[in-house]
Amino acid sequence: MESQNTQVAPESLPFSRRRLGPWLRAYGTFAGLLALFVTFALLRPGVFLSVNNLRNITEQVAILAIVATAMTVVMVVGDFDLSVGTLASLCGVVVADLLIRGFGLWPSIAVGLAVGLLAGMLNGLLVAYAGLSAFVATLATMTAFRGLSLWYTGGATLFSGIDESFRFIGQGMTGPVPNSVWLMLAVVAVTWFLMEQTAFGRRLYAVGGNPEASFLAGLHVRRLRLAAFLYSGLGAAIAGIVLTSRLFSAHPTAGEPLMLTSIAAVFLGMTMFREGEAHVPGTVFGVLLLGVLNNGLNILHVNSYIQNVLTGAIIVAAVLLSGLSRRAR
Repeated sequence: MESQNTQVAPESLPFSRRRLGPWLRAYGTFAGLLALFVTFALLRPGVFLSVNNLRNITEQVAILAIVATAMTVVMVVGDFDLSVGTLASLCGVVVADLLIRGFGLWPSIAVGLAVGLLAGMLNGLLVAYAGLSAFVATLATMTAFRGLSLWYTGGATLFSGIDESFRFIGQGMTGPVPNSVWLMLAVVAVTWFLMEQTAFGRRLYAVGGNPEASFLAGLHVRRLRLAAFLYSGLGAAIAGIVLTSRLFSAHPTAGEPLMLTSIAAVFLGMTMFREGEAHVPGTVFGVLLLGVLNNGLNILHVNSYIQNVLTGAIIVAAVLLSGLSRRAR
C-alpha cells in the first residue's frame, strides 16, 4: 500500500502563507509593540499619550535596558547570566552603605562598579575556565549574592544618611531628559558600537555561532566568554546604582525582578531583524515592548497578578518565536 506524504512543499502554499511566517518571525516584536501602543492610546488617550507618561515609560525602562543590553553580550556567546538581578541589589547596597559611612560619592560608586566586575569575573571563571554550565554557575552565584546582600544589611532597607548628591543619577535631569535615560542611551550606544563595529564584537558572535570552529580558527574562546561575563557584571552594577539612586534607598532584593525581564527582553529581540540571534537593537525593542505593556496595564488598573501572567505568556511566546527563528536559519 502506497504511503501518503503529508508534507506540503513551500512553493505550493499560497503566497500570503509563505510570507506570513518569516514576516512574523522578523517583525513580530515590532508589530506587538506597535499594537500595544495603539491599543493603550485608544483606551486611555489622555493619560497614555501625555508627555509625563511617555517620559515615565522611558525612565521605567532605563534600568531594565541597561541590564538587558549587558545580558545581550552574554547571550551572544551562547551563555546567560541568572545573577544580574541579585548582583544589582548587592552593588546598590554596597554603594548606599558606603555613602552612609561618608566615603564620598565617586569612591562609593567606584567600589560598586568594582563589585560588579569582580562578580562578573567570578561567573566568567566558573563558566569559561571551570567548565560549569552557565545555568548552574550563575544560579549558584545568584543565591550567594542574595545571601551577601541580606547579610550585609541584616535584611533591612538602607535609606537614612545617604548623601543627597547621589540623587542626581536616578532622579536628576539634564535638559528635558532624565539622567537615567542619558545613561541608558550611553550604555546602549557603547555596547552597539562594541558588538557591531569592532573585531571584538565579531569574535563574540563567532564564538556564539560555533565555539569549536572559533577555537580552531585561533580565537581565545575562554577569554571572550570571560569578557562577556565581565560586561554583564558591569551592566548589573550600573543598573543597581541607578536603581538605588532613583529609589534613594537600597533594599537587598530590589533588583531581583530584573533577571527574568532582561532575559525576556533579549529573547524578544532575537525574533527581530536577525532571526534567532541576540543583538542590541532587538533587545531595545524588547525592553520597550515590556515597558509599554507594564505601563499600559498599570494605567488600565489591571491587577498585578494578571500582569505577571501576561508577562509570563509573552516570555513563552518570545522563546517559541526565537526557537522557530533558529530552525529557520
